[in-house]
Amino acid sequence: MPREAKLEVHRYVHEMPFGPRLLEEGGVEFRLFAPDARSVDLLLYTGKDEEKISMPQAGKGWYSLAVAHARPGHKYHFVIDGDLRVPDPASRYQPEDVHGPSEIIDAAAFNWDETGFKGRPWKEAIIYELHLGTFSPEGTYEGLIERLDHLKDLGITAIELLPLSDFPGRFGWGYDGVLSFAPDSSYGRPEDLKYLINEAHKRGLMVYHDVVYNHFGPEGNYLHVYAESFFNTKHQTPWGSAVNYDSDHSDVVRQFVVDNVLYWLTEYQFDGLRFDAVDTICDDSQKHILYDIAEAVRTAFQGEREIHLILENGDNNAALLDGRGDLPDRFNGQWNDDIHHAMHVLATGENTGYYEDYSDESSHASAIEHLGRCLAEGFAYQGEKSAFRDGKLRGKPGKHLPPGGFIAFVQNHDQIGNRALGERITQIAEPEAVMAMLSIVLLSPSPPMLFQGEEWAASTPFVWFADFKGDLAASVRAGRLKEFGKFADFKDPRKQKLIPDPCSDETFQKCKLDWDELNLAEHREWLEFCKRLIALRKNAIVPIIDQIEPEGRSWTITEEGLLEVRWPLATGHELKLLANLSDQGGTSPIFSESQFHEANILYQSPYNVCSEIALGTVPPWAVLWLLSAGADK
Repeated sequence: MPREAKLEVHRYVHEMPFGPRLLEEGGVEFRLFAPDARSVDLLLYTGKDEEKISMPQAGKGWYSLAVAHARPGHKYHFVIDGDLRVPDPASRYQPEDVHGPSEIIDAAAFNWDETGFKGRPWKEAIIYELHLGTFSPEGTYEGLIERLDHLKDLGITAIELLPLSDFPGRFGWGYDGVLSFAPDSSYGRPEDLKYLINEAHKRGLMVYHDVVYNHFGPEGNYLHVYAESFFNTKHQTPWGSAVNYDSDHSDVVRQFVVDNVLYWLTEYQFDGLRFDAVDTICDDSQKHILYDIAEAVRTAFQGEREIHLILENGDNNAALLDGRGDLPDRFNGQWNDDIHHAMHVLATGENTGYYEDYSDESSHASAIEHLGRCLAEGFAYQGEKSAFRDGKLRGKPGKHLPPGGFIAFVQNHDQIGNRALGERITQIAEPEAVMAMLSIVLLSPSPPMLFQGEEWAASTPFVWFADFKGDLAASVRAGRLKEFGKFADFKDPRKQKLIPDPCSDETFQKCKLDWDELNLAEHREWLEFCKRLIALRKNAIVPIIDQIEPEGRSWTITEEGLLEVRWPLATGHELKLLANLSDQGGTSPIFSESQFHEANILYQSPYNVCSEIALGTVPPWAVLWLLSAGADK
């Protein structure tokens, strides 16, 4: 019997100038950057009592106050100009939501009983994106803990959580967060989140967190009242004035964001972060905030832990990536929307909206050509004109990067949630088509990602929802109807009534996964299919990823219309994909008998594709993965 790993107890605290600081001699120091306030008071709640204490200025827009009798568990507000009660912008917890008081948290109180888990190499990442509120019936950290073994058995190595920073109301996607350091109370307390991550690590699972630094949400953000310099009116975004990374007082804002990054990675021991829509971050300074973030992370954790940094970037800026995370100011990888869009067009035939950039009529290439380029070179758009973006050039070349730079997926929260009814691809495409796409994503050298329930072809929708009230809710409802009213399917007012109310609890509840579906044979078959592919990935693909020679990768469309992609290895061998990504059968390319004998057939679907190819035909949605000697061998 192997000896049981010895558990070591650790406590993690990220020291920073923001938020309350527990003093060694007892008590708490409160700090607030409020350059536009005439006065700031601390309102401390100790049991049933309220105590209002004036906070002296500490210079350069800061206010500071040490209170000897303040303790963890006490709640507090700041009072601006003698009237307005506001939470701490660096609050570690908001038990009564975004407008309520902040709670003093002792970050060192949680004991991390670890077994030496320090993350996993990036090449091992198999990502599972989920929304805590809808992943389980409970919609809590505890609900996810109870299903960690399901994810481990599936073969997942990394869980990616949609944003946790405190947002208004009881439910939401999380992208309207306003308190960047406070995990939302609807999922549990801070120690519950730490316990979740601790339990994931015991199972060898990494945990990533989705963070938003391009805007603050529309409700509960008080920074504009007492710290206008957090925003730069010279830059306008879809959410209003941009977060200020490049004007007066931007040094405080930049430090606030960098500390937030280090805080999540330190106090909560997250193994990585996904940065939302970084193409909408406005920063004209000499050094973009993204480089500051990456450099701070690589410096802080160098040689200690595997930390993965992931981008969402509609501009396809390959200069930010290195594919492995070795460079001191770069990111491991980016969500590759190009590969999703190309596969979606092939599987569904849809070509409206941003999918027009991947259809034959308005694009520089067909969908299958876009897919081939993605698999071999990373991005489909590397400087070409985008019809959807009114002819603007999009993207930069990324062929020099290893496959790790480009995260591949068939579905994610955006691509499902951007649909009026939130249908998953298994509701709008044939099963054979979806299986073909999944077999490409899960076996290609790029890091794959699944969205919650995708492994069993969940039937539950996932639409956009937020617990807004009053005028804000009315505005959001009107905006959604106007947006989807542009589409032919919803021009009829009667059909518009089918669009779910985004601010309704009923809508939120309908998006919760139905775990009972796993009792049905159809869904169990999907689950076993995904398990087999992931197991094959771990056994056959992961071991050769580091051997792939980036410059030698190639793709072509054969005379028969099949996609052929080649990844040469430093060993002289070659990973090859051959796929018929259409619902029409066709003739097979010419293969010599020796090629099949020399090749190691990793995967073929439908069953025994090689025999049909040898007979001269290729079935619809056929996918064949081979590991063979290189062309010159």
